[in-house]
Amino acid sequence: MVARILAIAGSDSGGGAGIQADIKTITALGGYAMTAVTAITVQNTQGVGAVHGVPPEIVAGQIRACIDDIGVDAIKIGMLGNEAVINAVADALAGVNVPIVLDPVMIAKGGAALIEEEAVWAMMQRLLPMASVITPNVPELVALTETEVEDAADMLLAAQELLNAGPMNSRAAVLAKGGHLEGDQLTDWLVTRQGHLAFTDAKIETKSSHGTGCTLSSALACSLGQGMALPEAVQRARAFVRLALRSAPGLGQGHGPMGHGQVVNDISAPAPVLNQITVPATDYATSLAFYRQLGLRLIVDSPDNGYARFEAGNGVTLSIHVGDGQAGGATVYLESLRLDAWVAALIAAGLVFEQLPQDEDWLWREARLRDPAGNRICLYAAGEARRFPPWRV
Repeated sequence: MVARILAIAGSDSGGGAGIQADIKTITALGGYAMTAVTAITVQNTQGVGAVHGVPPEIVAGQIRACIDDIGVDAIKIGMLGNEAVINAVADALAGVNVPIVLDPVMIAKGGAALIEEEAVWAMMQRLLPMASVITPNVPELVALTETEVEDAADMLLAAQELLNAGPMNSRAAVLAKGGHLEGDQLTDWLVTRQGHLAFTDAKIETKSSHGTGCTLSSALACSLGQGMALPEAVQRARAFVRLALRSAPGLGQGHGPMGHGQVVNDISAPAPVLNQITVPATDYATSLAFYRQLGLRLIVDSPDNGYARFEAGNGVTLSIHVGDGQAGGATVYLESLRLDAWVAALIAAGLVFEQLPQDEDWLWREARLRDPAGNRICLYAAGEARRFPPWRV
């Protein structure tokens, strides 16, 4: 059955954040999105002009209507606005035993306050005990812990303080997001009572970052609802955000929306995804011209290596490689987040590999074997390096 994900959040008329981002994210990741709208905002890429709160009983009614009929596998909670809505949400979720991801939305990208000051205490007391994961950014972490955060080390300490000093349940976790910190690297900390884990990547410089927090939390909720373990769910959610940032359509005059709908054939499902094929070539220039003539978009052009990669309209990529196998042959690529575990299971089942998983110079992790007919099969994990390698043209 498809994972049923309930997003409880505000509406963004500009479509980049809030419930709109939640629906796009959950749908792209293969879940079924349900919503309980807590507020209607007058909003675009330049900021929030006005907020109209939805009556608490209507918010609670939406929640009950979804759960009582359709059921739910995970819940994401975003913008709540005021104490009355917080209490209504907490009451409506009483007794619901599924993963709950709490994104403590306080300030919009443009700086507008999205929660009443006195409501923060109510959120701490009513919703933190229910949360499986809370996902504060640096300003939210500072507000919730009343500590200063200047770097990644401070962020880790503050996240540990929130986990241990707050009313969170014993199995809960904090995913502290470091996007507001200075530097070229971005580190997020996943903190549990068993320890902590850092997720670090190079920052993506872009103005099209509206809705990153909403997208991350809904992607995390969807992944947990699909049965992923927490660290794996965090990895997938972060990868989805990064791919959506890189795929942004460049709309608006302020902080633009991300490209949720363009994250295709990358990490849309926990199961293996067929998204890449390499065919041998004998004449590089002739093959390059042929595939460009077919309408494929050239994204890697490396004549010295006899290698080029093209992207089709649905995001699937095809490569040509001079000297890689006999003409008329091909390599079929299957990508999975669980590459090493997948390979181990296949070996246990009796399959023989020519190459066990190893990191390659082109930033993919690959394992190789052949099918019964002798065709080459590559099982791999590349994430954003398939469509967005550092040398992308």
